[in-house]
Amino acid sequence: MTETLEQKLARAWAVRRAGFPDEITFDYPVDTAVISLTGKQCGLRCAHCNAAYLEHMIPIEQALARVAASPSCLISGGSDAQGRVPVTAHLDEVAALARGRRLNWHVGLIEEAEMDAIAPYVDTISFDFVGDDATIHEVYGLDRTVEDYIRTYRGLQRRFRVVPHLTVGLRGGALGHERPALQLLRSLPAFDSLVFLVLIPTAGTTYANRQPPAIAAVAEIIAEGRLLFPDRQIALGCMRPHGEYRADLDALAVRAGVNRIVSPARSAVQLAAELGLKATERTECCVF
Repeated sequence: MTETLEQKLARAWAVRRAGFPDEITFDYPVDTAVISLTGKQCGLRCAHCNAAYLEHMIPIEQALARVAASPSCLISGGSDAQGRVPVTAHLDEVAALARGRRLNWHVGLIEEAEMDAIAPYVDTISFDFVGDDATIHEVYGLDRTVEDYIRTYRGLQRRFRVVPHLTVGLRGGALGHERPALQLLRSLPAFDSLVFLVLIPTAGTTYANRQPPAIAAVAEIIAEGRLLFPDRQIALGCMRPHGEYRADLDALAVRAGVNRIVSPARSAVQLAAELGLKATERTECCVF
Protein backbone atom coordinates (compact mmCIF):
# COMPACT_ATOMS: atom_id res chain seq x y z
CA MET A 1 0.00 0.00 0.00
CA THR A 2 1.39 3.40 -0.99
CA GLU A 3 2.10 5.73 1.91
CA THR A 4 0.28 9.05 1.75
CA LEU A 5 1.96 12.39 2.32
CA GLU A 6 0.14 12.76 5.64
CA GLN A 7 1.43 9.38 6.79
CA LYS A 8 4.98 10.22 5.75
CA LEU A 9 4.85 13.59 7.48
CA ALA A 10 3.57 11.92 10.64
CA ARG A 11 6.45 9.44 10.61
CA ALA A 12 8.99 12.18 9.95
CA TRP A 13 7.60 14.32 12.76
CA ALA A 14 7.77 11.37 15.17
CA VAL A 15 11.42 10.76 14.22
CA ARG A 16 12.24 14.42 14.72
CA ARG A 17 10.58 14.53 18.14
CA ALA A 18 12.41 11.38 19.21
CA GLY A 19 15.83 12.61 18.08
CA PHE A 20 15.90 16.32 18.91
CA PRO A 21 14.76 18.75 21.60
CA ASP A 22 11.54 20.66 21.03
CA GLU A 23 13.41 23.55 19.44
CA ILE A 24 13.61 25.16 16.03
CA THR A 25 15.91 27.83 14.60
CA PHE A 26 14.77 30.61 12.30
CA ASP A 27 17.66 32.14 10.35
CA TYR A 28 17.51 35.68 9.00
CA PRO A 29 20.97 35.90 7.36
CA VAL A 30 21.34 39.67 7.23
CA ASP A 31 24.73 39.53 8.96
CA THR A 32 26.40 37.18 6.47
CA ALA A 33 27.89 39.15 3.59
CA VAL A 34 27.64 37.46 0.20
CA ILE A 35 30.83 37.85 -1.83
CA SER A 36 31.48 37.04 -5.50
CA LEU A 37 35.00 36.14 -6.57
CA THR A 38 34.04 36.84 -10.20
CA GLY A 39 31.84 39.90 -9.90
CA LYS A 40 28.87 39.40 -12.22
CA GLN A 41 30.78 37.12 -14.57
CA CYS A 42 30.12 33.40 -15.04
CA GLY A 43 31.44 31.08 -17.72
CA LEU A 44 28.81 28.41 -17.17
CA ARG A 45 25.46 30.23 -17.43
CA CYS A 46 23.39 27.42 -15.93
CA ALA A 47 19.78 26.88 -16.97
CA HIS A 48 18.40 27.81 -13.54
CA CYS A 49 20.61 30.85 -12.85
CA ASN A 50 22.33 32.36 -15.94
CA ALA A 51 24.40 34.51 -13.52
CA ALA A 52 21.27 36.16 -12.11
CA TYR A 53 22.24 35.30 -8.54
CA LEU A 54 25.56 37.11 -8.93
CA GLU A 55 23.84 40.44 -9.49
CA HIS A 56 23.36 41.24 -5.81
CA MET A 57 26.64 39.84 -4.49
CA ILE A 58 29.50 42.09 -3.38
CA PRO A 59 32.50 41.91 -5.75
CA ILE A 60 35.57 40.65 -3.94
CA GLU A 61 37.48 43.83 -4.81
CA GLN A 62 34.96 45.87 -2.78
CA ALA A 63 34.34 43.37 -0.03
CA LEU A 64 36.69 44.47 2.74
CA ALA A 65 35.42 48.04 2.62
CA ARG A 66 31.78 46.98 2.64
CA VAL A 67 31.60 44.16 5.19
CA ALA A 68 33.36 45.66 8.19
CA ALA A 69 30.48 44.82 10.56
CA SER A 70 29.74 41.36 9.18
CA PRO A 71 30.75 38.43 11.42
CA SER A 72 30.62 35.99 8.50
CA CYS A 73 30.81 35.81 4.72
CA LEU A 74 29.68 33.51 1.96
CA ILE A 75 32.47 33.23 -0.62
CA SER A 76 30.93 32.34 -3.97
CA GLY A 77 31.00 33.45 -7.60
CA GLY A 78 30.53 32.30 -11.16
CA SER A 79 31.96 29.02 -12.43
CA ASP A 80 34.28 28.25 -15.32
CA ALA A 81 33.36 25.87 -18.14
CA GLN A 82 34.31 22.88 -15.95
CA GLY A 83 32.00 23.87 -13.12
CA ARG A 84 34.72 25.25 -10.84
CA VAL A 85 34.54 28.51 -8.93
CA PRO A 86 38.00 30.19 -9.24
CA VAL A 87 38.65 29.93 -5.52
CA THR A 88 42.36 30.81 -5.65
CA ALA A 89 42.00 33.96 -7.73
CA HIS A 90 41.80 36.43 -4.82
CA LEU A 91 43.39 34.69 -1.85
CA ASP A 92 44.96 37.87 -0.46
CA GLU A 93 41.55 39.55 -0.27
CA VAL A 94 39.98 36.39 1.16
CA ALA A 95 42.72 36.16 3.81
CA ALA A 96 41.92 39.71 4.89
CA LEU A 97 38.21 38.90 5.06
CA ALA A 98 38.90 35.79 7.13
CA ARG A 99 40.42 37.75 10.01
CA GLY A 100 37.79 37.71 12.72
CA ARG A 101 35.10 36.26 10.45
CA ARG A 102 33.75 32.83 9.59
CA LEU A 103 33.77 31.92 5.90
CA ASN A 104 31.33 29.61 4.14
CA TRP A 105 32.33 28.69 0.58
CA HIS A 106 30.56 27.64 -2.62
CA VAL A 107 33.33 26.02 -4.64
CA GLY A 108 31.86 23.81 -7.35
CA LEU A 109 33.89 20.93 -8.74
CA ILE A 110 37.34 22.11 -7.69
CA GLU A 111 40.45 19.93 -7.57
CA GLU A 112 42.42 18.84 -4.53
CA ALA A 113 45.22 21.39 -5.02
CA GLU A 114 42.64 24.17 -4.86
CA MET A 115 41.12 22.65 -1.74
CA ASP A 116 44.53 22.74 -0.07
CA ALA A 117 45.11 26.34 -1.15
CA ILE A 118 41.93 27.66 0.47
CA ALA A 119 42.16 25.45 3.56
CA PRO A 120 43.42 28.18 5.95
CA TYR A 121 40.33 30.27 5.21
CA VAL A 122 37.53 27.71 5.29
CA ASP A 123 35.07 27.24 8.12
CA THR A 124 32.38 25.46 6.11
CA ILE A 125 31.79 24.32 2.55
CA SER A 126 28.29 24.42 1.08
CA PHE A 127 28.27 21.82 -1.68
CA ASP A 128 25.46 21.52 -4.22
CA PHE A 129 24.98 17.78 -4.62
CA VAL A 130 23.30 16.39 -7.75
CA GLY A 131 22.03 12.83 -8.01
CA ASP A 132 21.84 11.99 -11.71
CA ASP A 133 23.82 12.63 -14.87
CA ALA A 134 20.87 13.90 -16.93
CA THR A 135 20.27 16.74 -14.48
CA ILE A 136 23.97 17.68 -14.50
CA HIS A 137 24.03 17.79 -18.30
CA GLU A 138 20.78 19.73 -18.75
CA VAL A 139 21.07 22.24 -15.92
CA TYR A 140 24.79 22.94 -15.95
CA GLY A 141 25.71 21.98 -19.52
CA LEU A 142 28.68 20.08 -18.11
CA ASP A 143 30.32 16.99 -19.48
CA ARG A 144 30.49 15.70 -15.91
CA THR A 145 28.82 12.85 -14.04
CA VAL A 146 27.60 12.02 -10.58
CA GLU A 147 30.97 10.36 -10.00
CA ASP A 148 32.65 13.75 -10.41
CA TYR A 149 30.39 15.17 -7.72
CA ILE A 150 31.14 12.25 -5.41
CA ARG A 151 34.89 12.60 -5.98
CA THR A 152 34.83 16.32 -5.20
CA TYR A 153 32.57 15.79 -2.20
CA ARG A 154 34.90 13.15 -0.76
CA GLY A 155 37.93 15.37 -1.26
CA LEU A 156 36.23 18.27 0.47
CA GLN A 157 35.06 16.09 3.34
CA ARG A 158 38.58 14.88 4.02
CA ARG A 159 39.57 18.49 4.72
CA PHE A 160 36.52 20.46 5.81
CA ARG A 161 33.11 20.47 7.36
CA VAL A 162 30.84 20.07 4.33
CA VAL A 163 27.11 20.83 4.30
CA PRO A 164 25.45 19.21 1.28
CA HIS A 165 22.73 21.26 -0.42
CA LEU A 166 20.03 19.54 -2.45
CA THR A 167 17.82 21.59 -4.77
CA VAL A 168 14.41 20.02 -5.26
CA GLY A 169 13.12 20.47 -8.81
CA LEU A 170 16.52 21.62 -10.06
CA ARG A 171 15.81 20.28 -13.57
CA GLY A 172 13.26 22.90 -14.56
CA GLY A 173 10.87 21.98 -11.75
CA ALA A 174 10.85 18.28 -12.55
CA LEU A 175 11.84 15.73 -9.94
CA GLY A 176 14.44 13.10 -10.71
CA HIS A 177 17.83 13.62 -9.10
CA GLU A 178 16.64 14.18 -5.51
CA ARG A 179 16.02 10.65 -4.24
CA PRO A 180 19.19 9.23 -5.85
CA ALA A 181 21.11 12.12 -4.27
CA LEU A 182 19.73 11.30 -0.83
CA GLN A 183 20.64 7.63 -1.21
CA LEU A 184 24.15 8.54 -2.36
CA LEU A 185 24.61 10.87 0.60
CA ARG A 186 23.55 8.06 2.88
CA SER A 187 26.34 5.87 1.49
CA LEU A 188 29.05 8.55 1.79
CA PRO A 189 30.89 9.71 4.94
CA ALA A 190 28.56 11.30 7.46
CA PHE A 191 27.68 14.98 7.48
CA ASP A 192 26.12 16.91 10.36
CA SER A 193 23.73 19.15 8.40
CA LEU A 194 21.72 18.96 5.18
CA VAL A 195 20.08 21.91 3.42
CA PHE A 196 17.11 21.61 1.08
CA LEU A 197 16.54 24.29 -1.56
CA VAL A 198 13.77 24.63 -4.15
CA LEU A 199 14.01 25.83 -7.75
CA ILE A 200 12.86 29.39 -8.33
CA PRO A 201 11.98 29.97 -12.00
CA THR A 202 14.03 33.12 -12.62
CA ALA A 203 13.66 35.78 -15.31
CA GLY A 204 16.37 35.64 -17.97
CA THR A 205 17.08 31.94 -17.52
CA THR A 206 16.21 28.85 -19.53
CA TYR A 207 13.71 27.88 -16.84
CA ALA A 208 12.07 31.31 -16.54
CA ASN A 209 8.67 30.02 -17.69
CA ARG A 210 8.71 26.74 -15.81
CA GLN A 211 6.81 26.03 -12.61
CA PRO A 212 8.50 25.15 -9.34
CA PRO A 213 7.96 21.59 -8.16
CA ALA A 214 4.65 20.78 -6.51
CA ILE A 215 4.65 21.78 -2.84
CA ALA A 216 3.49 18.35 -1.71
CA ALA A 217 6.33 16.71 -3.66
CA VAL A 218 8.90 18.97 -2.01
CA ALA A 219 7.46 18.24 1.43
CA GLU A 220 7.63 14.53 0.70
CA ILE A 221 11.31 14.77 -0.27
CA ILE A 222 12.10 16.70 2.92
CA ALA A 223 10.24 14.12 5.00
CA GLU A 224 12.19 11.35 3.31
CA GLY A 225 15.38 13.20 4.17
CA ARG A 226 14.36 13.29 7.81
CA LEU A 227 13.58 9.56 7.78
CA LEU A 228 16.89 8.70 6.09
CA PHE A 229 18.91 10.96 8.41
CA PRO A 230 17.15 10.85 11.77
CA ASP A 231 20.07 12.36 13.72
CA ARG A 232 21.23 15.10 11.33
CA GLN A 233 20.29 18.75 11.32
CA ILE A 234 18.04 19.54 8.35
CA ALA A 235 17.36 23.06 7.10
CA LEU A 236 15.03 24.58 4.54
CA GLY A 237 17.39 27.08 2.95
CA CYS A 238 17.08 30.52 1.45
CA MET A 239 16.47 29.57 -2.21
CA ARG A 240 12.77 28.76 -2.57
CA PRO A 241 9.77 30.56 -4.09
CA HIS A 242 8.07 33.35 -2.17
CA GLY A 243 4.43 34.20 -1.57
CA GLU A 244 1.74 31.59 -1.06
CA TYR A 245 4.11 28.84 -2.19
CA ARG A 246 6.50 29.64 0.65
CA ALA A 247 3.71 29.95 3.19
CA ASP A 248 2.39 26.49 2.35
CA LEU A 249 5.78 24.81 2.00
CA ASP A 250 7.28 26.24 5.18
CA ALA A 251 4.44 24.93 7.33
CA LEU A 252 4.77 21.48 5.76
CA ALA A 253 8.54 21.60 6.32
CA VAL A 254 7.95 22.06 10.05
CA ARG A 255 5.75 18.96 10.02
CA ALA A 256 8.40 17.12 7.97
CA GLY A 257 10.85 17.58 10.82
CA VAL A 258 13.28 20.32 9.80
CA ASN A 259 15.46 21.85 12.50
CA ARG A 260 15.74 25.26 10.94
CA ILE A 261 14.19 27.48 8.27
CA VAL A 262 15.73 30.51 6.60
CA SER A 263 13.42 33.56 6.57
CA PRO A 264 10.36 31.50 7.51
CA ALA A 265 6.83 32.34 6.48
CA ARG A 266 4.49 33.38 9.26
CA SER A 267 2.62 30.11 8.82
CA ALA A 268 5.72 28.14 9.86
CA VAL A 269 6.42 30.36 12.86
CA GLN A 270 2.83 29.96 14.07
CA LEU A 271 2.72 26.21 13.48
CA ALA A 272 6.03 25.66 15.26
CA ALA A 273 4.65 27.42 18.31
CA GLU A 274 1.43 25.40 18.17
CA LEU A 275 3.46 22.18 18.02
CA GLY A 276 5.41 23.15 21.12
CA LEU A 277 8.72 24.10 19.50
CA LYS A 278 10.75 26.83 21.16
CA ALA A 279 12.10 29.16 18.48
CA THR A 280 15.56 30.73 18.37
CA GLU A 281 16.29 33.50 15.88
CA ARG A 282 19.74 33.95 14.31
CA THR A 283 21.06 36.51 11.86
CA GLU A 284 23.68 34.56 9.90
CA CYS A 285 23.74 31.88 7.18
CA CYS A 286 22.02 28.69 8.24
CA VAL A 287 25.16 26.55 7.85
CA PHE A 288 26.90 28.27 10.77
